[in-house]
Amino acid sequence: MSRKTVKVMFIGDVVGTPGLRMVEMMLKNFIKKHSVDFVVCNGENAHHGKGLSLEALNQLLAAGVNVVTGGNHTWSNFNFFETLKTHAQVLRPQNYPKGTYGKGYGVYKLPEGLGDIAVINLQGRSFMYSIDCPFRTADWVIKQLREQEKVKLIFVDIHAETTAEKVALGWYLDGRVSAVIGTHTHIQTADERILPKGTGYCSDVGMTGPYQSVIGMQIKSATDRMLYQTPHKYECAEDDVHFSAMLLAFDLSTGKTVGIERIFYPEFDKGSL
Repeated sequence: MSRKTVKVMFIGDVVGTPGLRMVEMMLKNFIKKHSVDFVVCNGENAHHGKGLSLEALNQLLAAGVNVVTGGNHTWSNFNFFETLKTHAQVLRPQNYPKGTYGKGYGVYKLPEGLGDIAVINLQGRSFMYSIDCPFRTADWVIKQLREQEKVKLIFVDIHAETTAEKVALGWYLDGRVSAVIGTHTHIQTADERILPKGTGYCSDVGMTGPYQSVIGMQIKSATDRMLYQTPHKYECAEDDVHFSAMLLAFDLSTGKTVGIERIFYPEFDKGSL
C-alpha cells in the first residue's frame, strides 16, 4: 500500500550544550517511536546558548536532524559565517535584506521516494530588527516553490517575538503552506491546531534546553539585568533539561496537515490537586 502521509518533527530552539545533549539522547528514540520521516530543528542558540557553530550543526545532523533553521541569533558567532554561506542543511531567515549571505529556504528529498519538502525560515519584525516584510517574503517564496519547484509540502518556521504577528502569519498562509510553527520565545504554547484550510499552526514550539533558567540563561545574570537595567554576561544555564517539539502529519496529495501533536519531555512536576 502506498504511503498517504509523511511525518515531520520540528524541534524547538536548542539551547547550548544541555540542549544538544538532549537532542543526541532523545531524538532517535522519538523518530523510531513516531515513525518520523523528516526532522527540522531551530538551532540559533545551540552554540553556548547564542549563535550556531559548525560543531553544533554537525552534532544536530548526526543526531538525526535534516534541516537546521535560525533567527536573530544566527549572526552571533562570526566563525559560523562561512558555513552559513555554503551548507545546504542550514537556513537563516529569508526576509533579511537582499545580499545577506546564507539562504532562507530550501527544498529537500524525503525518504522512501516520497517526494520533496520545502522549509522556509522567516523572522518577525515586532520588537525585533526592522527587516523585510515576512508576509510579502512568504508570498514570493511560495510562488517560487509552487511554480518552479512544484512542491506541495511547505513547512514554515516563523521566528518572532509577538504572538499576534505569528497568529497573523498563520491565518495569512492558511491553505498555502503545510504548517506555520513559531519559535524564539522559548516557551511552548498550547494552541496547536489545524486551521480551516489545512495549515498546521502553533505559536511557539518551545525550548529544548535547561528550564532551571530564564529562557535558557542563568537566573542570576537574567534577574540582575532586569533589576539594574544594565548589561550582564549571557551565560547558558545547565539544569532541568527538557525536549520540546511538534509532531505533524502531512497529506502527500494535498500538502495539508492532518495531524498535530505537541511533545514536551519530561513533563514538569505539577504535584497533585
